[in-house]
Amino acid sequence: MAASEGFTPESERVTRQLRDQIIDGARRPGSRLVERELAEALGVSRLPVREALKTLVSEGLVTPRPRSWAVVREFTTSDIADLDEVRSGLETLGFRLAAQRHTRAGLEKLRATVDAELAAARAGDAVRARRAAADFHQTVISLAANELLNELERVLRSRLRWLMGQHDDLLGVAREHEALYQAIAERDVERVQELVLHHLATSRSAALGHRARERARDETAPRDEDSPQGGDPGGREET
Repeated sequence: MAASEGFTPESERVTRQLRDQIIDGARRPGSRLVERELAEALGVSRLPVREALKTLVSEGLVTPRPRSWAVVREFTTSDIADLDEVRSGLETLGFRLAAQRHTRAGLEKLRATVDAELAAARAGDAVRARRAAADFHQTVISLAANELLNELERVLRSRLRWLMGQHDDLLGVAREHEALYQAIAERDVERVQELVLHHLATSRSAALGHRARERARDETAPRDEDSPQGGDPGGREET
């Protein structure tokens, strides 16, 4: 019998859940990801958890450890700088091409994304606002109509979405996206170039500031050694 339409393998479902938790900040950098604990929490066997962790390692969000556990990756200042350099090159080109090549349908999709981000930001819903902000950038790359550029974005997508989530000024980012949308809609390539360079600079500062605040909070907060969210990355191995 053929698989039912819309069926999603357990490993993909687990991967999506863990990816969202990491990008949204529910699982903090350095927290342990133990196969047995995750399988029990998610109500699945250990095999889909193992496959999910392998996928997340390949996406750059998880660091493997010996045997049957891993940790949420802790991005260093150097990691962030490297990722920002690559993002800058990819998006400077992507935004420029999007201004030149966008379709009416693509532009409508981009407008809907901006509206969703503005609504979430005004409501103070950080998770929805940050997800919409990342969707905005992903949609812009698709509007560039360059398959190689889209392929590069897919390889880096999880890390880019994590980086774009490292900001606290939800409404400020949404308004910058609205200005970029308007320039793209008007096919004003020069204005897009100017705005995207400013946006990348503010994003860079926001990411570093957010990371500094998170580290300061981690240093002052009590650490629960038994918690999978904040456990010691160097803890004992599972047997």
